[in-house]
Amino acid sequence: MIQNKYKILLVEDEDNIRNLVATMLDTAGYQTILASSCSAAKTLFASHIPDLIILDLGLPDMDGVNLLDYVRKDSLTPVIVLSARTNETDKITVLDRGANDYVTKPFGSGELLARVRAALRNHRFSADEGRLPGGRFILKDLEIDYDARRIFLRGEEIRLTQTEYNIVALLSENCGKMMTYSAIIKAIWGGSAQEGSIKKLQVNMANIRKKIGDKPGEQNYIANELGVGYRLNS
Repeated sequence: MIQNKYKILLVEDEDNIRNLVATMLDTAGYQTILASSCSAAKTLFASHIPDLIILDLGLPDMDGVNLLDYVRKDSLTPVIVLSARTNETDKITVLDRGANDYVTKPFGSGELLARVRAALRNHRFSADEGRLPGGRFILKDLEIDYDARRIFLRGEEIRLTQTEYNIVALLSENCGKMMTYSAIIKAIWGGSAQEGSIKKLQVNMANIRKKIGDKPGEQNYIANELGVGYRLNS
């Protein structure tokens, strides 16, 4: 049982799903704060300052994206969207607007709890000096020296192009978060996600994954959600 309980704001208007997720979180040792509307969630967010938000999009008073925008104005609190919307465009929209993860309904309890643990862990880690330029990032056998702009795998340097390094560094600074094609392209090249730029990103990513030993169908450093984006797995 978690002694210093993390506070999770659960924003869900369907009673059965809200009760199910709340029970799941309580059993796992989290302190759960419940809201069934966007306006109530805004009040509870301001008063309780939760460590994480699980957010449904289809709320009775307004779209859940409204709450996401409200939180992102001045907070980096992790937000996991839990939605029945499976459209690729919906996923890309909320990820681009600052959501940390997107889980579609129906969902498995084990998967949701794993996403919660990852989001909390990555948020804590993001405040660590080692994640910032001027320090080091270490994930299993992968190490990034931000000062030297060098990457090592099991102690051996991996030779990346400048663009490839920039992509890996960007993913490391957002470790565990699904980065959409458009977010990566804007950060690396400064343009928008057109067909040509997406292809350029995919070619660079294929080279990166080959160099760090990622293989199709295996648990790799970099996960790819087709049509959406990439995530450096924590």
